[in-house]
Amino acid sequence: MIGRRQQVALVLTAVLAAGAACQNQNRKEESGAQGNPAPSAGGGFTLIASGDVLPHTSVIERASYDAGGVGHDFRPMLAGVQPVVSRADLALCHMETVYGADGDYSGYPVFKSPPQIADALVATGYDGCSTASNHALDDGAAGIRRTLDAMDKAGLRHAGTARSEAEARSVTLLRAGQAKIAHLAYTYGTNDIPLPAGQPWAVNLIDADRMIADARAARQGGADVVVVSVHWGTEWQDEPDRMQLTLAQQLTASATNGHPDIDLILGTHAHIPQAYEKVNGTWVIYGMGDQIAGQMYNGEGVQDPRGNQSTLGRFTFDPPARPGDPWRVSKAEFIPQLYDLDAGRVLNLNHAIAEGAALEAVRDRIQKVVLSRGAAQDGLVMGE
Repeated sequence: MIGRRQQVALVLTAVLAAGAACQNQNRKEESGAQGNPAPSAGGGFTLIASGDVLPHTSVIERASYDAGGVGHDFRPMLAGVQPVVSRADLALCHMETVYGADGDYSGYPVFKSPPQIADALVATGYDGCSTASNHALDDGAAGIRRTLDAMDKAGLRHAGTARSEAEARSVTLLRAGQAKIAHLAYTYGTNDIPLPAGQPWAVNLIDADRMIADARAARQGGADVVVVSVHWGTEWQDEPDRMQLTLAQQLTASATNGHPDIDLILGTHAHIPQAYEKVNGTWVIYGMGDQIAGQMYNGEGVQDPRGNQSTLGRFTFDPPARPGDPWRVSKAEFIPQLYDLDAGRVLNLNHAIAEGAALEAVRDRIQKVVLSRGAAQDGLVMGE
C-alpha cells in the first residue's frame, strides 16, 4: 500500500497541478472560439481516448516526406481524426515510444521517435498522453527525460513515466468543463529492460494495490474523475486475457464510501482492437489498437492488417446529481479507425465510408470485436 508520506506528496502535487490544468482549459476555449464546440453544456464533459502511437521507420519516413524533407511533420497523418479529437473537452492518447535526439530516430525493435510528434498530437487536439509502455526504456532514463521535455515544450501533458521521484509521486490533473480529471498510467513491463539504477520510480508498473492507492490519493488531491491507462494484454489476441480480466475486476470493484475509486480504464498494447465492457458499473476498454503504426506482423511473422485498425473511445460524463455523488458516464461510444499504409493517414472509418471508400468489412470486423463482451446491452454505440 502507499505510504503516508507518498500519499501527502501526491495530494499536494495534485493541488499544484490544478494551475497547469488551466492552460489545458484555456486552449480548449480558444479552440471553441475558432469553430469547435466549447466545453459541454450543463457542467458535463466529453472525453475521447485513442490507442498506441507507434512510429515505425516507414511512419517516420512519411513524416519526413510530409515536412518536405526538412524535419518531420505528423500533422497531415492525423488530420482525418482532428475534427473528432479537437471537439472533445478532453482528449487522451498513448505515446508508446520515447523520442530520439539530433536525427537519431529508429523504428522496431528499439523505438526512438522524432519529437515533432508531440506538436502534431497537440495540433490534433490531444491534451495528454499516457507514456508507460513496454518501450518506455528503449533509450533508458535519457529517453524518458527527452520525451517528457518535448511534451512539456509542446504543451502535452503526460502520465506513466517520470524524470524525478517528485514527478513520479505527482498526479497529472487536467480540467474539462467544471471537472478535474486525474490521469494515471501503468505498464505490465519494459521488455525485460531493468529500471534505471537508483530510479525505481521511472516507469509505473502494474500493481493493483498501488494503482488503487494512487487513484484514492488523486481523489483526495481534488480529482472529480480518475482515468487509468493500462498497457497490458496479449498481443494479437482479440479477447482480453486472464490478467486483463482479473485486473479489471479488481480495479473496478474498489470503492471508497460507496463510490468507485476509478471511473474509466483505457487499455493499450495488444496492437489490435479489443472489447469494451462495463465491469462493476465502470467502462473498461481492453484494447484500443494502434492508432499509428507501420506494416504490422503478428506473432507468426505474417503481415496482419488488424495491426492498423483501432478505435477512439468517447465518453460523456454528467456531473453529480447531488453533492457528494460521483460523476457518471451518460453516453459511451466507439469510433472505428484505420491507419492507411499507402496514404500514411489515419482514417475515421465512418467518414471514409461515407465518402465512398470500400471499407465496410473493416469497420464491421472492428465493431464485432468491440461488442463481443456485451457492451451494446450496456449502451455502447458506434459514434461518427
